[in-house]
Amino acid sequence: MKQQLLEKIHTKTLKTGVVGLGYVGLPLAVEKAKAGFETVGFDIQPAKVDMVNAGHNYIGDVVDKELTELVQTGKLRATTDFSFIREMDFIAICVPTPLDKHQEPDISYVRDSATAIAKYLKSGTMVVLESTTYPGTTEELVKPILEKGSGLICGKDFYLGFSPERVDPGNLIYKTKNTPKVVGAIGEEAAEVISAMYREVLEGDVYTVSSPAVAEMEKILENTYRNINIGLVNELGRLCHEMGISIWEVIDAAKTKPYGFQAFYPGPGLGGHCIPLDPYYLTWKAREYGFHTTLIENSMVINDSQPEYCVERAIHILNREKKAINGAKILMLGIAYKQNIDDYRESPAIRVYKELKKVGAQVEYYDPWVPEFKMYGETGKSVAEPTPEEIAAYDLVMITCSHTNVDYKTVQKNAKMIFDTKNAMKDISPRENIEVL
Repeated sequence: MKQQLLEKIHTKTLKTGVVGLGYVGLPLAVEKAKAGFETVGFDIQPAKVDMVNAGHNYIGDVVDKELTELVQTGKLRATTDFSFIREMDFIAICVPTPLDKHQEPDISYVRDSATAIAKYLKSGTMVVLESTTYPGTTEELVKPILEKGSGLICGKDFYLGFSPERVDPGNLIYKTKNTPKVVGAIGEEAAEVISAMYREVLEGDVYTVSSPAVAEMEKILENTYRNINIGLVNELGRLCHEMGISIWEVIDAAKTKPYGFQAFYPGPGLGGHCIPLDPYYLTWKAREYGFHTTLIENSMVINDSQPEYCVERAIHILNREKKAINGAKILMLGIAYKQNIDDYRESPAIRVYKELKKVGAQVEYYDPWVPEFKMYGETGKSVAEPTPEEIAAYDLVMITCSHTNVDYKTVQKNAKMIFDTKNAMKDISPRENIEVL
């Protein structure tokens, strides 16, 4: 099996499948097809499948022209019919791993995908889970489902591994193609063949570890590291505000040190699919071992409360102007979770929006990247780019995402008061009407 798969990789006759055509799956499918492998994308959403088959892109990190060409040349297609799994030699699972209402891992998408794959899994196939999850998922959840549903034996009839996605939406340097890849698999042969496949597709280095659990924990470490450090600067930011010190100036000074310090910045909270969620997967799994991840949980408490803290600051700013929050007209600039992208998954700005409405504010937002959103039980539509007269009519302007295609000079000239939670206006002066987080 090992030699047959290596030969198929070398001759580009390997057929690849990607389950889940979202922010991770579609870019990966495109790269596999670009590398010369016939690729099929599987998704339960007909709308996504239809768009891919029409050559219409809906993911920022995918080049429209490349997707169209791959579809037209027959290298890439999509389907909702999982029976085509039986034709695949390599299957990557790239489905969501959200939290449920109790802030515990929701692995239903992984479970359902593994169950669907098992029905059609053939001997001589590689299966790789890419969805971020808790250590142990590949071996404790996916492996038994695949074996029971297919009647095949892992390591003997098929190979199974985990290779964490490393997608950073909007990153202009690192994309799926050139970001280093970590691979952990069940058995040395599986690790060798799966790593060989990724080396054939991607430009970045492929680093092989001893097991899926190591690769799963590695991914959790990446994002927990960031969660903790962001929690640190958010807490220091609150202290610096009380002390009359600019946390932004403090960080700029600290990062002049050429070693031992990496700059992280405060903000209205954490957004995106990974950093706000992944630590919950780890703390949940840790409880199985009677272990309490105190440092991690404390950082999560700080970051999770940051939207409410920003609303408290907004209330104080309005109070100084003898204006109550109840009935105040507030314009939020930016609803995406990150600069210059249209992704609003877990966006803290939406939580700020929700909390402001809860205390009676009349809230609107402007975001040239996100014309409308639906999350946390809230829906909203962006106003048109506000005129100077419209800006002046708001009691407070809050900057909650630092998009670069917003005219901050015009905002400063016309706004009564500005609360900048992202330091987006650091180079704007005068600053009498600007307060930073």
